[in-house]
Amino acid sequence: MNCIFCDILSGRRDGHIIYEDDLHVSILDKYPIDTGHCLVIPREHHEKITDMEYGAVGEIFSVVPKIAKAVLNATGADAFSLGQNNGKAAKQIIPHVHIHIIPRYNHKGTIWTKRSIEGDDELKKLAEKIKNSIT
Repeated sequence: MNCIFCDILSGRRDGHIIYEDDLHVSILDKYPIDTGHCLVIPREHHEKITDMEYGAVGEIFSVVPKIAKAVLNATGADAFSLGQNNGKAAKQIIPHVHIHIIPRYNHKGTIWTKRSIEGDDELKKLAEKIKNSIT
């Protein structure tokens, strides 16, 4: 299987990890919609959320508030959006379940399609700041 997220989880590929536990990892999105955009990913590979056991779905969503709170604290965002796509027609790019946490800023408005690429140094600093905000 060739999966970018599985490669990050195994250490074969770099990712800006901001949280991890036995079942999940959260990383900054490489192509963020806005500053602090991150993903919550289950360690176990499933292409779609409908492939997961119901308890595992609840477990991954139980991590989201903790990460979202840390992102808000670290970035000063005013709000956040959640996204979870399943299948190509839903614009799922990586075929491994993941939940997007997208910070929103009053002064910027809400944009879904425009993404910017931040430098690796910026992402490293932001990842560290969010990690330190997790309680």
